Parts: sequence; C-alpha cells; structure tokens
Amino acid sequence: MEFFVKALIRKLIRRSTLAADCMRQPGGNSCGLIGLWRFRIGFLFIVVTLCFVCSVLRSPRQMPIRQIAIALLFLVSTVSVSADQVLVEAESFESHGGWKLDTQFIDTMGSPYLLAHGLGKPVEDASTTVTFPSTGEYRVYVRTKDWVARWNAPGQPGRFQLLVDGKPLKETFGTQGAEWFWQDGGTVKIDHLQATLRLKDLTGFDGRCDAILFTKSGETPPNESAILPQWRRELLGLKEEPTEKDGYHLVVIGGGYAGLGAAISGARMGCKVALVQNRPVLGGNGSSEIRVWAMGNIRRGKYPRIGEIIEEIADRATKSPGTYEEFEDAKKEAIVRAEDNIDLFLNHHAFKVEKEGALIEAVHAFDTRTSEVKRFTGRFFVDCTGHGTIGHLADAELDMTPKGRMGMSNMWAWDEGNAPVSFPETPWALDLDMDDFPYPREHHGQWFWEGGFDKDPIDGAEAIRDWNLRAVFGAFNAMKNGDGADQHQTAFLTWIAYVGGPRESRRLMGDVVLTKEDVIEKRDFKDGCVPTTWSIDLHYPKEQYAKKYPDNPFISKAVHDRRIDRNYGYPVPYRCFYSRNIDNLFMAGRNVSVTHEALGTTRVMKTCGMMGEVVGRAASLCVLHDCLPRSVYERYWDEMHELLLLPGKARRKTVDAEIKIPDDAMSKATDQGLAQGIDPKSLHGIVIDDTETKKSWKWRPSISLEGFVGTNYLYSHGYDDASIAYQATAPSDGLFEVRISYRPHANCGTMVPVTVAVGEDSKTVTVNMQEPPSDGIFHSVGRFEMQKGASVSVTLATEGAGGDVHADAVQIVAVP
Repeated sequence: MEFFVKALIRKLIRRSTLAADCMRQPGGNSCGLIGLWRFRIGFLFIVVTLCFVCSVLRSPRQMPIRQIAIALLFLVSTVSVSADQVLVEAESFESHGGWKLDTQFIDTMGSPYLLAHGLGKPVEDASTTVTFPSTGEYRVYVRTKDWVARWNAPGQPGRFQLLVDGKPLKETFGTQGAEWFWQDGGTVKIDHLQATLRLKDLTGFDGRCDAILFTKSGETPPNESAILPQWRRELLGLKEEPTEKDGYHLVVIGGGYAGLGAAISGARMGCKVALVQNRPVLGGNGSSEIRVWAMGNIRRGKYPRIGEIIEEIADRATKSPGTYEEFEDAKKEAIVRAEDNIDLFLNHHAFKVEKEGALIEAVHAFDTRTSEVKRFTGRFFVDCTGHGTIGHLADAELDMTPKGRMGMSNMWAWDEGNAPVSFPETPWALDLDMDDFPYPREHHGQWFWEGGFDKDPIDGAEAIRDWNLRAVFGAFNAMKNGDGADQHQTAFLTWIAYVGGPRESRRLMGDVVLTKEDVIEKRDFKDGCVPTTWSIDLHYPKEQYAKKYPDNPFISKAVHDRRIDRNYGYPVPYRCFYSRNIDNLFMAGRNVSVTHEALGTTRVMKTCGMMGEVVGRAASLCVLHDCLPRSVYERYWDEMHELLLLPGKARRKTVDAEIKIPDDAMSKATDQGLAQGIDPKSLHGIVIDDTETKKSWKWRPSISLEGFVGTNYLYSHGYDDASIAYQATAPSDGLFEVRISYRPHANCGTMVPVTVAVGEDSKTVTVNMQEPPSDGIFHSVGRFEMQKGASVSVTLATEGAGGDVHADAVQIVAVP
C-alpha cells in the first residue's frame, strides 16, 4: 500500500512539475482552455484517491500530507498562470474576410498564415471571437514579419492592425523583422471573458499574420518553426493522439493533376483512396489559384486510353494565365466527390511519416484551419506533392539539380477601364522602368515571370514568391507611376498569383531514371506507358532582363530541344513511378524518377496526370496480388497491360470484382494511338494536315475544340511573327477551290491573313476565325486556275490577325 501511495504522489508531482515547466517556458501552457480541464480532472482523481488511501491507512505517520500540500501549491500557482494565456491561430479565425489562407511554406516556417493579398487595396477585415479564462491586463504578441526587410527595402508594405473589441492596439504590425518572429503589441485590458478580434489590413500589399498570443506572464513565446510544437498543441487544447483515418488501400498526397489522376484511377479500379490536399481547391498549377493551362498531348501512343481521366478534369483555358472560370475548380471537386471509393481531405497538410523498415506505415496531416491532426494509414502511398515531400520525409533516395534549376512563376493580369485609376507608389518593390521587363501583351504577365533560379526551392520558397511579387508590383508601378504612366492612366490590376507555380525541386529515384537521351533516341522500355509529347523545355534567366538584377532575375526564357515525337509521344516507363528504396511508395508528377533534362518534357500537367492514372491502376494490382509496386513490372505486367487498355471510366467496386464499362465511356482513340479527329483520308480532294507543314516554332498543338482534322490542330497566341505554310502540287489542269480548316473561338482573330500562291501568282485574303467555317470543317479562301504540276502554297500568318490564329488543315478540290 505504501508503494501505491508513493507512486500516486510521484504522478501528482510530475503533473505539477510539468505545469511549472510550461509556466517557465515562455508561451508554454500545459492546459490551455480545454487542456486545463483535463489537468484539473486528472488532478482531482489523484487527490481523491490519495485521501481514500490515507483514510484507509489511518496512520498519521503514513499520511503524505506534506507532499500533497506541495503538489497543491504547484497546482494553484501553475494553473493561475498557464490558464491566463490564450493562443489564437490566424487560420482559425471564424471569418477570413479578404485575407487569404497561405499554406505554401508550412514546412519551413511551421504554420499556415493569413495573407492580405489586396493588389494595393486594403482587404476586408478577418474576425473572430475569443474566450478568455479571466479578465485583466494581457500582453499581446503577434507572429508576423516585415516581408521586404530581408532586402533592406524602404517602406513597410505589409502593415496591419489588431483590433480588440473594435479598438486597435497602439502597435502597427508587419513593420519589423526580416524573419518570422513574435512582435510585441503592448498590453490590452480585457473587461469581459469574450472579446472580438479583427485583423485590419492597412495597405493591400501582402501583410501576414500567423498567430496571436495573449498572456499575463509577459514573456515572449518561443519562436519555433516546427509544425505544431508541443507548447502550441497544449495551449490549443489539442488531443495528444491524432485522429485515426485507416482502412485505405491508397493514400494520395497532393491534389494537382497527378494526384487527381492517381486517386480517380485507383478508386475506379476498386481501391479505397484517401486524397489529401493542402489547398482549398484541386488542380495544383492548373487551378484558379495559379492558372497555368494544362499542356501535353493525351490519349495516344501505346496506350491511347491513358489520358481519358485527365480529359474529364482538364481545364479549357485559352490563355495562361486564364480566367477564374476557365479552371473549373468546382468541376474537379465534383468529379472526385462522385467517386464512392475516395475520401477527400482538402485543407490538410502532410508533415510527418511513420515507417517500419522500408515501408511507410502512416502519414500525419493536420487541418490547416483547425490544427487537428489526422493519421492516415494505408497499404500504399503516392507522393504527388511536386516537391517529393513524402519521399523526403521517408528517406527515399532522391536528387535535386544543384545549378541551372528552373524557378517559380507568379503570373498576373491587368485591365483597362473608362476612367483614370490611381495606384499607390511602391518604393519597396523592385525599381523598374518599362525597359526592364517585357510588356505584358493582352494584359497578361505570362509564364516567363519566373524567379528563384538556383535559390533553395524548399526552404527559400517564401523569399522566391515575395521577390516575384516585388517584381510584379515594381512593373505595374512603372506602368502607373513611372515612365509608362501616360499610356496606362486607366489600367488596374485584376489578379496576381500569390500561390507560386514551381517547376523543379526534388526528384525521387525509381528503378529507372529517365534521361534526355532515352527520350530523344526513343529507347524502348517494356513498361513504357505514359506518352510525353512536350519538347525538352528548360527555363533560364533571360539575359537582357537579368542585367539589373543578376543575383535574382525575374524574367525567364525557354530553351527547347524539339527532337520529341509530338504526335505519338515517347512512352515513359512505369518504373519511374515508384521508389527504388521505399517499398510501398509510388510517385507521380514532376517529382518522378527523371533527370533534370528529361524533366523538361515530363513536367507538364496533362503528362503528370497520366502518370497518376497509371499509378492508380498499378496500385489496384498491388492490392489484388498482395505485392509491391516493383512486382507489377516483374510479375504482373501482362495484367497491367490489359488494365492500361481500359477506358478511363471503366470501374469495379473492389479490386477483385468484375470490371464494367459504362455507356458514357469515351470513344476509343484511332488505331494509330492518336487522339480522335476527322480522318484526312475520309475527305475528298487533296488534304494537307498540320503535321505536314513548314512552320515557325510558335505554334502549339491542341485537341480542346472538337471537330479538327487528323490528330490535333495548331494555334499561335500572342505572336506577331508566326507563320505556317501548307504545300501541295496541282494534280491536273483546271479550276480548284482552296479551303482552310480551323476551330472557331472568341479569342481568335477577325483579320487572319491567308496567302495562296499558285506558281508565280499569289493572293492574300483575310478570314474571321471567330466565325465557324461554312460547312463546319472548311472555309473557302478562293478559286484558282492551276496547271498540272504547279506548286501550291497556303500560308497563314499572325501579323495583323487581331487575335489567336488556328491552323488545322488545307483542302484543295476541283470545281466541276
């Protein structure tokens, strides 16, 4: 019995000592508002038990009165201090107002935060109601930073106020510190147990707030960058153990095109899937937050059905950046939620991996709005984070190119009104003149607004994004207040991406590391399955704009190696899509097993999405045969081959159920494995497809608008010097009609010049490509007398077109 009593005493004192330690640790609290009651209940249980034991013993010599008194003193002193602290995470505010929830940099600064991204106009207040443990005077600390201080830039663009019950604190926040820290806000008197907090933006230029601490101790809280450190967890009253989310065959981390492809494909093949995404929307770079149009040809090559799922979710943007509506965030989410086998977890950031040997057992993710931690367990995991985050946490073998690495884009857009519009001076932005950046044609700052070359793409990501913002605001300041002011009096900003579009960071190593030479030489891998059709497109700083800021240029150029089969595509092997040393880890997206050069062709979104489709089907085989990803190649490739030939909408309820093909499955691609179009051989006369032309490099393939001839059509956007020439030979003497095929669209030009040359004679006409061709396919550009064997050339140009130019096919038919 004496042993039992002493054990209880030790437990009591340990609890009291823990509270005291937290009291001594600045900002620490062993209770918080919820944890306090857990502490009191536990303490009450021990005290009652001790009293009972002591009454049973009935021996004054054995009654531990002194020890109990000491523990009680510890309890009283600790609770009175630790209870008088309130931590408010900014992301938990009941209303974010016009502030944006920024989750991009959690891994380096430890937390999501609210960002006042107002394009130079103060945003609407964020607000919440807080319950205090007691009234009285509290010292206030706000975790924030002066986001331009790292460059010693003049001015403080991120200024904001904290209002308590409508009264602003004397201190203005966002005015100090090049790094995240707890800015002292002075003291505030709390007269009631409930108070309303408001974050009031003063500038509209990206002020940021991570958290707010009210404390009666007056000691600065610890400035940790760990994700949910213990003192925060205890102050927030979070439970010690995470919420279990188990029973999954496949846990997909990342909700861009790769993650969408993996989750939907796996679910339709009978896997129970968790899709974990740390943003509020799906699509990644192809979402309304970043607005990069989806590139890469799909539905072709050895497995022309691969890409059908991506066709369902893909945007139809006609420009990059496109409009909010074009990226159809709601459509992507609806398609995912329609799958019974998928549990979708938006706003959840994965930050921890549990391993047993070479196997991942679980991934921990926390809700970026409430801080609740969930533990996802599954048989297999897919890293679709782009940065290889899960692989990195699991100690997967990886690589990252040290020099010559591509950067991050933050695109932007502006418009013009009918009246002059002012724009604040931006002394803290980059000091730019109009000659320091390419003029944003058609009111778009496009993909080449890219910075952070060779900067740390992980730990330095926030600095890269902020530098990009300084470049954009500096450019617009030049347009509004600098040497471009006369021409831009009515101009105003409509959108700037605050979520960066990264191109390159970690790559996880698989059993095959695809190289540039593999792609160019068309090395044949048995498991080649994902067609990559983009050129080897690598980005570097553009010299003419790098002179003023050589350490961190913000305008890029694309260097293309075009020795790629753009139609059929080069089949990337399946062995690039699983880790060579983490046995149950797949990967899809730009973090797959390729070299830096090969990344130039595999990194575009539709190609990444097809990787996800392949991984989802492979995962179903792994579950069916209770095997690892490597075995799909080594033992079950014949079965995998059959799965890859199925339509994207093929489905089964479980991995061992019968596969069914619904009535709304897409039409199979052509026998050549190319996207479905009108077969040129089915048309009369001479038909020259765009694949047989001589053209400048500024033409891009597309299949977005239906009704094209052959495998795709081409378009040229935003260039004044692009041209494409179709050439033929007159088959006989006589009168012939020359027709062109194009896909009409509202963005097309109304004065597209088309020149027809027959022998030595030529004639130029203009075509309104916003209007559909007369017969739905072809539009006549004139009738011409021809002699047998005469050369015939039809040239489309962009100069003076007034918009985009589409080029599909040319038809030459005899006139009866």
